Amino acid sequence: MICLAIAGPAHAQAPGYWHTSGNQIVDSQGNPVRISGINWYGFETTDEIAHGLWTRDYKAILGTIQNNGYNVIRIPFSNQMVEHPIVPTNISYSNNGPINTDLQGLNSLQILDKVIDAAGALGLHVILDNHRSEAGNSAEDSGLWYTSDYPESAWIGDWTMLAQRYANNPTVIGVDLRNEPHNCGAGGACWDTGGTTGDWHLAAERAGNAVLAVNPNLLIAVEGTDCYNGDCDWWGGNLEGAGNSPVVLSAPNQLVYSAHEYGPNLYQQTWFNGSTTAASLGQVWTKYWAYLSLNNIAPVWLGEFGTTNNASDLQNNAAGSQGQWFQTLIAFLTTNSQIDWTYWALNGEDSYALLDSAYDSTPASATKQAMLASIQFSPGASPSPTPSHSPTPTATGTPKPTQTATPQPTSTAVGGTSCRVAYSVSNDWGSGFTAGVTVTNTGGAAINGWRLSWTWAGNQTITQAWNSASSQSGQNATLTNASWNAAIAAGGNQTGIGFNANYSGSNQAPAVFFLNGTQCVSGSGTQPTPTPTSSATATRTATATATATPTATRTMLPTATPTPTRTATATATATRTATPTSTPTATSTSQPTATPTPGGPVSCHVSYSVSSDWGTGFTVALSVSNSGSAPINGWRLTWTWPGNQTISGSVWNANGSQSGNSATLTNASWNATIPANGSQGGIGFNGTYSGANVAPSAFFLNGTACH
Repeated sequence: MICLAIAGPAHAQAPGYWHTSGNQIVDSQGNPVRISGINWYGFETTDEIAHGLWTRDYKAILGTIQNNGYNVIRIPFSNQMVEHPIVPTNISYSNNGPINTDLQGLNSLQILDKVIDAAGALGLHVILDNHRSEAGNSAEDSGLWYTSDYPESAWIGDWTMLAQRYANNPTVIGVDLRNEPHNCGAGGACWDTGGTTGDWHLAAERAGNAVLAVNPNLLIAVEGTDCYNGDCDWWGGNLEGAGNSPVVLSAPNQLVYSAHEYGPNLYQQTWFNGSTTAASLGQVWTKYWAYLSLNNIAPVWLGEFGTTNNASDLQNNAAGSQGQWFQTLIAFLTTNSQIDWTYWALNGEDSYALLDSAYDSTPASATKQAMLASIQFSPGASPSPTPSHSPTPTATGTPKPTQTATPQPTSTAVGGTSCRVAYSVSNDWGSGFTAGVTVTNTGGAAINGWRLSWTWAGNQTITQAWNSASSQSGQNATLTNASWNAAIAAGGNQTGIGFNANYSGSNQAPAVFFLNGTQCVSGSGTQPTPTPTSSATATRTATATATATPTATRTMLPTATPTPTRTATATATATRTATPTSTPTATSTSQPTATPTPGGPVSCHVSYSVSSDWGTGFTVALSVSNSGSAPINGWRLTWTWPGNQTISGSVWNANGSQSGNSATLTNASWNATIPANGSQGGIGFNGTYSGANVAPSAFFLNGTACH
């Protein structure tokens, strides 16, 4: 079902706090805005600092977020970090020059202040997320919002302290009261049970109202639970209870419901199977959380979702696959543009990473970034306020990136234009391709309604378009505006337009474009950005020279009784601890460039930690540090298990093998070199075992024992 947006006047984003109106978030002047942001974790871990600062300056990372089009950062933290901040050590002050120099000597809370101030200076906004009580990885094991060391009174007290700390600072626009309440039915958080010990929605009311008493301008985000009346979704993803027992706040126009959503390589939910379609996925999302938005009850913010940088996990169309899930979700968020979102995660050590392990400014996967960019908010565009009836997303067909339902044109295009067209191919798989188009009005008057046309030089055929309606007759192709992008202001442009197409032979870019019948200047020709064949990280080499990159974890146990097969999103010291699910959303299993040839003396240290253990299997996060004075070029890490542990399933940022009790990891192509006094992190694997899961007592790097 196509949901048309109601076009509104272009506007600049107004300064000040945000609030809600119906199913939308609006700025201080009532203009619709859309959270289209990113999760940047680390403060909630034992590092107590945002990750990546071991290799880049925090202001440079914030600039990367802004330059890639994200407008909000979800920053997780722990109650321990708030109440007992440390002076973090997993930070560097020099990497080819001074970095993070103004953070030296500051504690975690003071560094958070600096990050928020610098984000605000760039026009970015922050939502603080209480991820867990004690510092650590993933969501709270119990699924509750409190522990014995940090009872509910401490949880609420920490929130009110933070609300006061950032009062009159609209960079902080909201609070996510608790990450992934879960474990309903087993002593954890439920919705609608009554009482003070396990009813999450009543606890959210208490905390939300306490925050609003200090700062009535903050958005209050309330996540779902995992199960409701025996019906289970992801941790934090089930908001069915909100329909029967809504959260009631003292300032009702500040409430936002938040859900988390993941694909089958995190956990094989029952709805991922050989019969999965875009329509069936849309029904699941509507049932658990989207109905609140689609029925104009309240805004919905998809606080976490993500996928690896592997091409198949972005563009595979097989029923029940990760690629089908991700493409369909992007299409769903495109069609229902009033639904807010923050991608998990920015962190280069995460298996769902946006950036590479060096936190370079260019995203690790151009394809994934293009898909996310297609649903980002532009201040001149209004999200669709109230979508029409059923939210059936468009079906996925041939490999496609971000698409959505084919929008209908608002009106007949009006001629008389001066224009420039930028056309680029973002992905080409030999029999089809994805193209992006930007149309710029270089004239002195606005264009109200547009039609872009060209003639193919070959046999290319458009199969699906987004942010436009397409038609083709022979080699003549046309894109016509959607309802929400009909106007192009004088000197302005419309971006995010694109399509999928099939072809055979050569894929030559169109030579000439016409807008409303007037020939345009071409801003660029075909500029292919090939999708990496494995993980995009394979094309980059980590250059971290500071403390070892923390190894991540991803949790997110899904339904009530997950059958763990893994968790590992190699999320660094990570926020999430993936539900055991067979494949770890791993960074990659690409082959190493060459078999390491140990040479020269080695001095090394190995950090080994079990980030998740579900009784029959486990996820390990590793980092290897070179404490010598010369670089190590090519590495092989070996150990002997004390029990019957076996590397099985996915290995990421390395290649794994095992013979009997002897296990080996060798470098991948992109992390073969360990600089002097440097490290390679983000390495990990899934394993199986029975009995006790005792860690190895000794590791050998290129045959030398490590300490």
